[in-house]
This record gives sequence, structure tokens and C-alpha cells, in this order.
Amino acid sequence: MTTSVRVKLLFLAIMYRELFNKHDFILAKKSKTKRILKIIGGIIIFFTLPSLLLFGFMYLKYNEGLPEGKQGPEADLLASQMLEALNETAYLNTDYLEWTFKGRHHYKWYKSENTCEVYWDNFIVILDLENHDNSNVFVAEQEYNGVEKHDYIHKAEAYFNNDSFWLVAPYKVFDEDVERRLVKTEDKTDALLVTYISGGTTPGDSYLWHFDDSGKPKSYQMWVDIIPIDGLEATWEKWTITESGAQFPTFHKLLFFGLELSNIKAIKL
Repeated sequence: MTTSVRVKLLFLAIMYRELFNKHDFILAKKSKTKRILKIIGGIIIFFTLPSLLLFGFMYLKYNEGLPEGKQGPEADLLASQMLEALNETAYLNTDYLEWTFKGRHHYKWYKSENTCEVYWDNFIVILDLENHDNSNVFVAEQEYNGVEKHDYIHKAEAYFNNDSFWLVAPYKVFDEDVERRLVKTEDKTDALLVTYISGGTTPGDSYLWHFDDSGKPKSYQMWVDIIPIDGLEATWEKWTITESGAQFPTFHKLLFFGLELSNIKAIKL
């Protein structure tokens, strides 16, 4: 074998070895990538599958269609009986309301002046409930008039609409653009279906009120946009009588979750 042939054979051997090494590297890289994708997929399934299964179970167990009811004097009478059980006159004569929602949002509502101070984090919004353009915003105790001022005002409004509803919803059943219907439940008791046609943050929401023997609300079921399961029930319990005589709940239970309203004050000025 000549020297030139030997050189060519050696060169080919080196080329084949490099080719196989490169092939092994590509296979190892693909295997590693596949392994990483499997791990990521496993993590996603680990966190999402139980949630999907839980949601499916909750949906099948609790989801209900909106019941049909009858508008008219009987529905209005049931609503009036609820307000009488709660001493609505004391609520109407209340000028000032203060409370804390879930330990996060604090409110000082000057009801007779239609303004409310809304506190969260390091923000304070003095909300004018008639004309939001007259509202004032404070950040870290300094008045703020920057480009995000109206965003903070809208956030304060959304907080107020939601958090005050969990406090005073029974007193709103005769508000403008509210429909009331009498519903006969499966256990043959009377329930009050209230639908808010307009106003608030989510118009069109409906609530079916259930009552104790005294006529006071004990729970309601909700058909609302922000909850994907229709007909979920929340309790209205641990009622307190305030200085003005108005009554308010201090606790709601929704499925496994508790919702506390604390530091409630109601004063007739």
C-alpha cells in the first residue's frame, strides 16, 4: 500500500469519526431537549389537571340555571318584609359608614354627602360618587394628578361597588332599574330573585335571596359575570347591630372560602 493511499484512508477514517461524533451530539441534544419538554409538560399537567378536574366537579355539582319567578306585589311584599326585619329605617337614617373588607380595603363612606374615602396599599381616593371627575387621589399621602389618576379613580370605584355590595346589598332591592321576582324553591319556601338591569360594575347580575324564620337574609345564590359557575351560594351571617341601629353582616362563606367584613361603624350624624 502506497503512502498516498494510506493518507487517504486515514483522512476518511477521521472524517467518519467526526461524522459519527457529530451525529451522537445531535442525538444527545435532541434527547436532552425532549427530556426538558417532558419535564415542562409534566409540570403544566401537575398544576393544571387537578384544577381542571376540580372545576369540572364543582361545575357539575353546583351549576344551576337561573330560576324563573313572578314579578308583582308578592315579590315586592317579600322584599319589604326583608327590609323590615333589617330595620331599613335605621339604615336610611345612617349618615356615615365605615368598614374594612377582607383586611385589605378600608372605607369611610359619607353616605349623606355621597362621597367615600377608599384606602388600599398606599393609595387613598376620595371618591365623589355623583361626579367622579371631582374625585381626588393621594399616593403615599401626596396628592396625585398624573396620567394614571383616572385609573386609580376607576379602581376605587370598582372596589367600592363590589365591597359595599357585600355589606349593604339587601338595602338595594328597591333601587332604580332593579327587578324583583318571587321564586318558589324546591323545599316550597319563598325566595326573592333580584336582577340589576343597569348600574354598578356588572349590570345584568342576578341574586336569589333565601331567608331565615325572621325574614332576615341567610344566603343568596349568584348568577354573575365574574363567576363561571351559575347559582353558587354565599352565606350572609354573623349580623351586627351598629350605633345607628342599622344591621350588617360580618361574614360570608362561599364554598371553602370565608369573606370577613370588620371594623363596621354606622352613625347617624
